[in-house]
Amino acid sequence: MGCLFAKLGFLRPRRHAELQEETPPKYSWERREKVNVQDYTLDGHKDATLGRTPGQVNGNMFIIQNCENCNIYIYDNSSTVTIDDCVNCNIFMGPISESVFIRDCKNLKIALACQQFRTRDCSKIEAFLFCTTQPVIEDSSGMKFACFTYSYPELEGQFKSAGMSQFNNNWSKIHDFSSDPSETHFSFIPEGTKVEDLVPISLAEQFSTMEIDLSLEKSVIPITLGLRRKGSDESCLLVFFNDGSAVDRTMKYIRTMRQRQPTCVLVQTKELAMQPQDAQRVFGTDAYQSLVQQGHVIGLEYNGDDCINLCQIELVEFMKGTTGLVFISQSKALADKQIEDFYNFAEMQLTM
Repeated sequence: MGCLFAKLGFLRPRRHAELQEETPPKYSWERREKVNVQDYTLDGHKDATLGRTPGQVNGNMFIIQNCENCNIYIYDNSSTVTIDDCVNCNIFMGPISESVFIRDCKNLKIALACQQFRTRDCSKIEAFLFCTTQPVIEDSSGMKFACFTYSYPELEGQFKSAGMSQFNNNWSKIHDFSSDPSETHFSFIPEGTKVEDLVPISLAEQFSTMEIDLSLEKSVIPITLGLRRKGSDESCLLVFFNDGSAVDRTMKYIRTMRQRQPTCVLVQTKELAMQPQDAQRVFGTDAYQSLVQQGHVIGLEYNGDDCINLCQIELVEFMKGTTGLVFISQSKALADKQIEDFYNFAEMQLTM
């Protein structure tokens, strides 16, 4: 029996060298790639053009601080972003899945997309903004805002990676948390101002492969009027129900309306989930209860003289050969209440 064990090696003692070569166990927390903070920091630059291209940030946090007279372009999605003590800079930031904090800065021109936006002790900042929550300014002055519009091939995927719907943009709903409520600390950038007027496309070699298109027709984010004054007392509500391609259908309809019915202005958009009882309250009928259970719905508010009729005309043509269903206001008398009910419901979802 002893010979059998020896032959199979059960009793052969291991040499010291063999013990040293044995690989120690690895645990999940040891296998995580270590983050070099310097890779995600721009600090102390002056009179420079710099930034990151798609794939270089990959959802990590990013820091920009102590920069002066710089053009900064971050063409990737990130998590939390801080911009501190910067002066006379142009900054572009791709989708930020959490918050962007801008502190002690002045004379910035920025274009960015985020979940939460907050400034403190800033002055003269002009922002083309996408924000899924209510933007907050605190002890800041000379702030100006417009709707974020931008396009490059990776941008739509970056929005998805950041968990943000392109239709949930509250760019104009600014909450002024300043200590002096008697003064107006923000205004809107004049309509017609282009994002490249503030943050021009970089010609630096680092960004030469970026396929950027700043035409409004190609923007990943629909341009909306927001809280600017409406031009008409007639509005129209459309709601696209989920059929697996609702996002593409909605964007196609928005672009069609912009080209064919320019007098109809897109005021606001919203993507949200609804339950059957919600549909009953919002639409005033049980006809849409089964449709809302198919997934998120996308609502559009248009404004303009005769916009209900014009939206209906384009919708009839648009829906030829498709199977997706769309709700649309049928009269001016009903539209105002439908819009109020839908967006009040959307605001309730935002605060829950």
